[in-house]
Amino acid sequence: MDKRQFLKSSAAALSVLPLVGCSLTAQAASTTLTTNGRILPKRLQKGDTVGLIASSAAVADQEDLVIATEVLQALGFNVKAGRFYTERHGHLAGRDADRASDLNAMFADPEVKAIICARGGSGAARILPLLDYEMIRRNPKPLLGYSDITALHNALLAKAGLVSFHGPNGIGSWNAFNVDQFERVFFQQELLTYQNEQESKGELVNRENRTRVITPGKAQGELMGGNLTVLTSLAGTPYLPDFQDKILFLEDIEEQPYRIDRMMSTLKLMGALDKIKGFVFGDCNRCTPGNGWGSLTLDEIFADFIKPLGIPAYRGAMIGHIPKQFILPVGAKVEMDANAGTLRLLEPVFQR
Repeated sequence: MDKRQFLKSSAAALSVLPLVGCSLTAQAASTTLTTNGRILPKRLQKGDTVGLIASSAAVADQEDLVIATEVLQALGFNVKAGRFYTERHGHLAGRDADRASDLNAMFADPEVKAIICARGGSGAARILPLLDYEMIRRNPKPLLGYSDITALHNALLAKAGLVSFHGPNGIGSWNAFNVDQFERVFFQQELLTYQNEQESKGELVNRENRTRVITPGKAQGELMGGNLTVLTSLAGTPYLPDFQDKILFLEDIEEQPYRIDRMMSTLKLMGALDKIKGFVFGDCNRCTPGNGWGSLTLDEIFADFIKPLGIPAYRGAMIGHIPKQFILPVGAKVEMDANAGTLRLLEPVFQR
């Protein structure tokens, strides 16, 4: 089953699954809110126990799960794997109820201080109606992952108001750049300025990690986004936050430009693009045209959909299916500078 077939089947499944009660009632006194009303997760420190779950696709090579555990231990944590962590149901890491149970259990477990998703793939959208958002709201913890985990980030923001973290999955690359990002975000709680790493590699002019201005300027707003395909698959559901005054960041992988164009059309037609205050596009890994009559380029697509908005926008940020990637707090207030190609945190993203 390819990604497009999966999205169609998962949308149908979502329409018949029962919703879990999740009204946004008053928080416990210990809960800390941001200035924009979002719930901050509790702080993380070395020696804590973190939960390792598989909320999307199954991990084909069990050795990858061993490596993910070793990575988290090397970062200074004790690791607690989900009960159904190694299960498999078709391409999924177990049945929907089991994967949702693992995520709910990690949020409810007082021993677990953060939750790391093993990988993306597909399948996270299937468990969204099975999550206990009210319980999650009462037990705010950092959740880290990207790609298909976009579904979780947006649902947690829309249904629980919780800030979560778009960044490396457990079995992903944990190179020096990513480890440094992790420590600065989670241990040192820095108000980071995210700016692409510059590596000339002997060239007179740097050729890698370049950003390109779509529309110059600065903007402030709440950060939201993730994988474009997964994000647009949530259209029309209660698991997609309001785009009003947001800084939208996007990335994707293995999508031909005509499909990127179609998904940007969806965001435009649903009114999302007309609401945002800023736009950042990361990497589109292997998004090359197929055979046929020709293709729009990504530059042309952004010129058609983003340039007319007149909002600050740039592309090329270190976000996406790339070895070195930013760890971005989804739901946090940031300032973007399209000219400089930066995102800057404006307030803490953890409870004090």
